[in-house]
This record gives sequence, C-alpha cells and structure tokens, in this order.
Amino acid sequence: MSSWNRGWIGRMAENQVAEYRVLLEGGSGEIVEKKSRFIATVSKCETEEDANRFIAEIKKKYWDARHNCSAFVIGSRGELTRCSDDGEPSGTAGRPMLEVLLGEELRNVVVVVTRYFGGTLLGTGGLVRAYTQAVKEGLANCRMGRMRYGGQWEIGTDYNDIGKILHLLGQHGVEPLSSAYTEEVVLTLQLSEEQSESLCKELVDITNGRVQIEKKNECYFIEKA
Repeated sequence: MSSWNRGWIGRMAENQVAEYRVLLEGGSGEIVEKKSRFIATVSKCETEEDANRFIAEIKKKYWDARHNCSAFVIGSRGELTRCSDDGEPSGTAGRPMLEVLLGEELRNVVVVVTRYFGGTLLGTGGLVRAYTQAVKEGLANCRMGRMRYGGQWEIGTDYNDIGKILHLLGQHGVEPLSSAYTEEVVLTLQLSEEQSESLCKELVDITNGRVQIEKKNECYFIEKA
C-alpha cells in the first residue's frame, strides 16, 4: 500500500519562489569603448560578506584602474541588492549593472566592472551603455544553472516493480540521486513541485498501489539552465 501523502503535493513553503537562476561558474569579459577598457568579473556569492570580499579582491587586483564599479543580488527573491558607481557620475554604472543582473533573474551573484580610462569622456548615456554591455559580456562567459524548488522523495518497491519504475523515471528525465538494493529497493529522487504530483500518481498507478512514497524534505536543487 502506498504511503503517498497528497498533503505534501503542491504545498510550497511560505516565501519561497518556484525557481531562479544562479551561476554554476563565474567568468569575465571585456569591451573597449573609445579607448576605455571595461573589464567585467562575475562570481557567485551567498552572503553580503562574500560579495564585499570579492569586490575588495577585484579592487586589489586592478588597483591602478580609474573605477571598480560593482553590483550584487542575494536571496532567492533578490531580497538584498547593492550597487556602487565608485566615482562615476551617479546612476551611470552601478545601477545599470544591477539592472542587468535583475533582468537576467540571477540571484546570489556579484559583478565588478573595472574601467581603465582611455582619455575620452563618454557622457551619461555612453557610460550606461558601456557598463551594461560589459556586464552582459561577462555573463556570456559564465556557466548558468537554475535553482528549482521541490523536495527529496524516497521510493520503496520490490524487485518485481523496479523495472517499470526505472522506465517511468527515464521517460520523465528523472535520475535517482541514490539507490539501495537490499530486501527491497529504495530510490531517492529529487523532484520539482510541478513534477511531483503527476509522477507520484503514475508510480502508484503502474504498481497498483504497491509502491511506498514518502517526501523526506523540501529544498532547492540545481538544474541546467
């Protein structure tokens, strides 16, 4: 008899979002605008302290640059955002950089754009375009992932049904996190909220209710973007 508890299905924890994008691997990119070099360096960060530490590291690395402007977004809902023009005219660097991160729906990310002045003033519009494009160039050289909200599920079955279950999981593109083959087979799965209801129902159907299904916890997990 299945122990599947329908009360778990579709019940997302309060204040959680279904999904958001993150960096799997940071990167950098560079553009040149009227002989000024704009170098964007992008990294993951989990806390404000992480972001500030990274910004300090980049400022130390590019100590001889005219400006090291920065922006970061932290939290699944983007609860914490900060940006700095670092001496550029107000609103021409940090804010446009932050808008790129928010527009890409990225979270837990920090970017620093280093400018080596080329001797020609770009004007307000030119600066906004240059800092925006530099961040986009940096992001283009990063590896992205998507955090999805769901949970870990434990699937218990006998050896007679395991073939059908594995076939069904393969059809849904779900690969078990772990499997234990003892007196019975126990699979651990990671499922998004939208996957869980239909898949659990199908598991019950194909085993005539013999499968045991239990949701162990709720969590975010990474999928490829």
